[in-house]
Amino acid sequence: MPLNKMLLEAYLKKLKMPQAAKTYESLAREAADNNLGYEEYLLCVLEQEIHQRENNRIQRGIRQAAFPVIKTLENFDFKAIPSLNKPKVLKLMQGEYIRKKENIILVGSSGVGKTHIATALGYEACRQGLRVKFYTAAGLINELLAAQQEYRLNRLEKQWLAPHVIILDELGYVPFSKMGSELLFQFCAARYERGSIIITTNLEFPKWTEVLGDEQMTAALLDRLTHNAHILNINGNSYRFKQALAKQKDTD
Repeated sequence: MPLNKMLLEAYLKKLKMPQAAKTYESLAREAADNNLGYEEYLLCVLEQEIHQRENNRIQRGIRQAAFPVIKTLENFDFKAIPSLNKPKVLKLMQGEYIRKKENIILVGSSGVGKTHIATALGYEACRQGLRVKFYTAAGLINELLAAQQEYRLNRLEKQWLAPHVIILDELGYVPFSKMGSELLFQFCAARYERGSIIITTNLEFPKWTEVLGDEQMTAALLDRLTHNAHILNINGNSYRFKQALAKQKDTD
């Protein structure tokens, strides 16, 4: 290997520019073929490195979000759920609600696509370079209860504000203990006007007391969550059930 090439690759490695190390030779050939100057060639090399770093950062954010399954709007059938306000969903995908630290609450029966929409919103936020974290409501409360028992709740509180968006899925499917409800209230109250929460629930707001137990605490929680929130009521038959029927017909 020529000395200049060895030195160049060693310097790129030391500067932690792996993409530049992969592409500098092919880009040099392209630059020569197109009579590009040194500055234009250098710009191309650096652009490749920057684009790859940005893509790596986005992919890392998607992994850290811990989505159970990646969902996007491209494979969501809005026609199957006509009650869902498609223009509003598309506008929310732009992410202005995150900059305003507003919440989104998706209310509807099981199987109508609430989790799909919530995940798609979170995925798009990741693509915009924002931090997202996905929880089921029961999973978050179990984590909070464990942290309290291990006397690390105060330390964990600092992490509650780190994500730009928290997705809280399936609130209402499982009743919470008194302590669990109190910790959920504490969690949501800490993020009030300081970070966005996306909630999916099968319960209309008057029924939240059935899960949280305490009427006053439920009212206080709803007051914070719904303030300047985007509320999407999704009514209709199960989206998943329709898909299952369609698949069954295809196999018959």
